[in-house]
Amino acid sequence: MREILEAIGEDPDRPGLKATPQRVADTYAEFFSGVGEDAASPLAHTISVTRGPAPDTLPSGAVLLRDIRFRSVCEHHLLPFAGRAHIAYLPGEQVVGLGALPKVVDVLASRPQVQERLGEQIADTIAGSLDARGVLVVLDAVHECVTMRGGRQGEASTVTIAARGELAEPAARAEIVMLMTGAG
Repeated sequence: MREILEAIGEDPDRPGLKATPQRVADTYAEFFSGVGEDAASPLAHTISVTRGPAPDTLPSGAVLLRDIRFRSVCEHHLLPFAGRAHIAYLPGEQVVGLGALPKVVDVLASRPQVQERLGEQIADTIAGSLDARGVLVVLDAVHECVTMRGGRQGEASTVTIAARGELAEPAARAEIVMLMTGAG
């Protein structure tokens, strides 16, 4: 960080910047805390649908969690992007506590990322850890590399979709996407 400050013509020893390299290092440690973490670990504790606490309540459709706030850092420019994740899965015999899904998002978003890969990784983690018949992940995020540099499109957001199993079929996912986005 000192070298970056020097490269832009700043004096890293001036009072306002003296602690900046350590502050940036601490911030990056937080931003990238998901590096090396197992994103599937929050999904390790599952609940049996037929033998669990409510065996008379078998889900016939999707389990959907909307508006999971996330933030990440673009690996291309090391600028933040932030938004909301919407996750749906069609449970098999096992379900997971709803609090586990945001933890998966957080671990995977806490790495240098691109939004497209982030959505795919979330879908793969859920599909690989639960006996889900289908998984759908929609991410809607604002990227500072778009809003603060180049064309400076302050209102632009990026939407990506990752789908697995039965929810990879366009007809099957249409209703879920409508529920996720509140359209309709």
